[in-house]
Amino acid sequence: MNATLKPIGVVPFGEVPEVVLKSIAASILGYLKLDTELLQPQKIPENAYDPARQQYDAGHLLNAFESLALQKHEKVIGVLEVDLFVPILTYVFGEARQGGHCALVSLHRLRKNSDGSPASRPLILERAGKVALHELGHLFNLVHCEDGRCLMHFSGGLKDLDKAPPYYCSYCSLYLRDALPDSV
Repeated sequence: MNATLKPIGVVPFGEVPEVVLKSIAASILGYLKLDTELLQPQKIPENAYDPARQQYDAGHLLNAFESLALQKHEKVIGVLEVDLFVPILTYVFGEARQGGHCALVSLHRLRKNSDGSPASRPLILERAGKVALHELGHLFNLVHCEDGRCLMHFSGGLKDLDKAPPYYCSYCSLYLRDALPDSV
């Protein structure tokens, strides 16, 4: 565990199964050796819903999320069941501002396989952990990596996400080491 950093907060927006929150927290602790803390649920801001797209605007959600008083935590991961988008993409699994304080993880598309069949619980938990670690990488200033064997490689779909490892390449790990002394 990293004693020099405050814990990473994991906060549900709306109703999110506790097992998902605990699994994300375990991924952060296991891979980055960072303490985590599960936080009280928050309401999903209604103004983030786009009726034309029938999805939630990740940018609007991040704005609302960042306005919460969560400064006791180094970074905070919000977990939602709703479908997220950014204007230039049809959907996103998660979203974060580079070097920001808060990130989002959407479970909506992680619950199904590429063929539309339901995903198993272990696969959903693995996917959620990967998305959380990827978005946390952005919060610690990592950019998308060109190495397809790196967690920071862009995942445009479930096949990409499932193929991605749950760890960073040596190049990204070096950058992360600067932000997380004694951790990776």
